[in-house]
Amino acid sequence: MNSRIRWTALLAWVLAALLAGCSSAPPTQQAGSPSPDNAGRPATGAASAKATTPTRRDVTVAVGTTLSVRLVNGIDTGTAGEGSSFEATLASPLVVDGVEAAAVGSSISGRVTHVVSSGRLNRPAELSLTLTSLTPKGGRDVTISTNTWSEKGESHKKRNIEMIGGGAAGGTLIGALAGGKKGAGIGALIGGGGGTAVAAATGKKEIQLPSETRLSFTLREAVSLPVMKP
Repeated sequence: MNSRIRWTALLAWVLAALLAGCSSAPPTQQAGSPSPDNAGRPATGAASAKATTPTRRDVTVAVGTTLSVRLVNGIDTGTAGEGSSFEATLASPLVVDGVEAAAVGSSISGRVTHVVSSGRLNRPAELSLTLTSLTPKGGRDVTISTNTWSEKGESHKKRNIEMIGGGAAGGTLIGALAGGKKGAGIGALIGGGGGTAVAAATGKKEIQLPSETRLSFTLREAVSLPVMKP
């Protein structure tokens, strides 16, 4: 009987010791909680990469902004058709609030809105252009609306009068030497006709814009362009 009491007491003492040891052990660290060793250290790995990844945002290019472009191919009023398209590249970077929205060399598309081929006597050449789209390097095509760039050739009138009048005067002199007043009249007619023919043959002057010609346009409507922000 005494032996059973002793064994029961010993077992109770062992259980009490085990329970006391469990209650004094440090709490288990919860999943996801920072360990004391890592406290105060800067984030690394995925968190750091996320902080340095550039983000995309849109900037607005205001009405009245100047677009300076260079023609890819030349334009000639003798061959260009009204409504035909042309290609150009951005000659100066497009910067908004210190951020480059479109770099030099970005693609530009345009349209010939009006064209008149030069006449030989009384019709000077005319040419009107406008821009229709902008594609920033590495970006998408964006529709734009600009003012119209226009040029009109020189009038032929003064030059033609001089050539025709000069021909008539020369013909008059030759006719007078050859046959008096009658000859002078005939010479004037012949000389005038010759001057007219020369003016017609040499008076055609087209507007020609070679490749790499630099032109300036102004935005008529604001346009939104995507940029990458560090």
